[in-house]
Amino acid sequence: MRRILLTTAVTGFALLAAAPAVLAAEKSIPIHAISANGTGMALGTIVAKDTPQGLLLTPDLKQIGQPAGPRGFHLHEKGDCGVAPGADGRPAPGMAAGGHYDPNKTGKHHGPHARDGHKGDLPPLVVNADGTATLPVVAPQLKVRDLVGKALMIHAGGDNYSDTPAPLGGGAGRVACGVIK
Repeated sequence: MRRILLTTAVTGFALLAAAPAVLAAEKSIPIHAISANGTGMALGTIVAKDTPQGLLLTPDLKQIGQPAGPRGFHLHEKGDCGVAPGADGRPAPGMAAGGHYDPNKTGKHHGPHARDGHKGDLPPLVVNADGTATLPVVAPQLKVRDLVGKALMIHAGGDNYSDTPAPLGGGAGRVACGVIK
């Protein structure tokens, strides 16, 4: 009996010790509308969770303010959703987040399944007819640990995962953003 209690206690302590690692494999990211005035209204959250297939991103977003359909969705290199100069030098929403997360410096926008492109290219975020976004997506090349200190960005347009005919998939302006801490 004493041996069983000791084994149970050791197992319990081992599980408790492992708990922070399990908890670290999931993050809730608050998403806000962004505009030329900076960060605005809270839109909801996106929960990021590690799975054997990759990073599962589950949005619970309300009133995105965009028409129904797919939107460009990316992990950007800096954890800042603020206004900064865009390509034309004028201040633009979300530009403080920098470019797509590209730790291997590929300089290529090829989508979430390509191994020779930006690691921050995500599957499209789908906006429903009622202005919400709830459809989960999987980013096969990312883990929760890759997100810390970066920003999730939602664009006004779709993404063709090419730099032709428009750079970075033609996703257009940045309309919503969340900093990952």
